[in-house]
Amino acid sequence: MRCIAIDDEPLALDLLEDNISMVPYLQLIAKCNNAFEAMEVLRTQQVDLIFLDIQMPGLTGLQFLQSMSSKPLVILITAYEKYALEGFNLDVTDYLVKPVSLERFIKACNKAHELFQLKAAGKTGKEQSDFFFVNVDYSLFKIVFSDIIWIEGLKDYVKIHLKGSAKPVVTRMSIKGLEEQLPPAKFIRVHKSYIVSVAAITAIRKNSVFLEETELPVGDTYRDTLYAIAGKSQP
Repeated sequence: MRCIAIDDEPLALDLLEDNISMVPYLQLIAKCNNAFEAMEVLRTQQVDLIFLDIQMPGLTGLQFLQSMSSKPLVILITAYEKYALEGFNLDVTDYLVKPVSLERFIKACNKAHELFQLKAAGKTGKEQSDFFFVNVDYSLFKIVFSDIIWIEGLKDYVKIHLKGSAKPVVTRMSIKGLEEQLPPAKFIRVHKSYIVSVAAITAIRKNSVFLEETELPVGDTYRDTLYAIAGKSQP
């Protein structure tokens, strides 16, 4: 994994470099003193993982994350515990509080490596995997595609309704981002706020789709595609 380290303290950067050198699957390609230097590295090179401090002059680590439309895996390393919730809401892989033991550092790296391998497997073909992971309450929660009934988008969050579960899984991500992880042959967008499992559809009406007792609205722009999977034209 190609990684960069970002910290405004030279000693902290040197320590990060030493720790990274002990992890065989990590390759440190740049050390950056601030977020602006990191932006240039990200613009010109492939980066798989970022080790990021929070309190930095000019642009904080959290502001830097918020400015990125798409980002590599991120491990936050900071002297402050109070930013943990905000960090996980930004989908960071792990949150380490200084001073960080080598054991805890390696544990965070292993977590990132597992996610990296999962993403790599997904890029070679979504049909090769029958599951994916989402962040839920500071943990990674496994979602099996065949368990999904329908998905609801709520601004920055999505609710994933699963078979055999009374409560949906709630995770912070966009419905568009989640849609990109789903096998297109098994799921269909029926509304700007809803994605449904094709296998779970029990009936279709002009303005609604039914999943057993659940009725969801069908948006005008999605209606033709929905009827096409049924081999019918709109009535």
